[in-house]
Amino acid sequence: SEWGSIDFFVHAVAFSDKNELTGRFADTSRENFNRTMTISCFSFVETAKRAADLMTDGGSMVTLTYDGSQRVMPNYNVMGVAKAALEASVRYLATDFGRDAIRVNAISAGPMRTLAGAGVADARLMFNFQKQHAPLGRTVTLDEVGGAGIYLLSDLGSGVTGEVHYV
Repeated sequence: SEWGSIDFFVHAVAFSDKNELTGRFADTSRENFNRTMTISCFSFVETAKRAADLMTDGGSMVTLTYDGSQRVMPNYNVMGVAKAALEASVRYLATDFGRDAIRVNAISAGPMRTLAGAGVADARLMFNFQKQHAPLGRTVTLDEVGGAGIYLLSDLGSGVTGEVHYV
């Protein structure tokens, strides 16, 4: 094909109207629910399908998730639901693409000072809480998340698929 082949694919796309992340989850509008699910979850399904077509010799895919998929987090609301759907999609895509030697995983990092994190109300409180209560007594670094990505995308993680890797 015009593009040749690829060995790996990283998905790091998420969005929700920040005005709807505060307050009650039950008050999420249908429009924002659908937009959040489309951008934060279905975008991975759609692009993973296209990336798989370019992985002629197998490969690896990674997406980014957050603990708000497993636990209720203040001011995360519909993003938590979208991340839960994203994690389920990882498992289903791992099954679909496994026969083609394509692995699919997610990385779930703790709170970090990032552009995405800045959009969450009270992100500073979550960041400080994590620093005080994390087993290592600190938050994770971008390098540590990058290292997890290298592991999952390289042959070092060749036996891992359909998993959420916590950093």
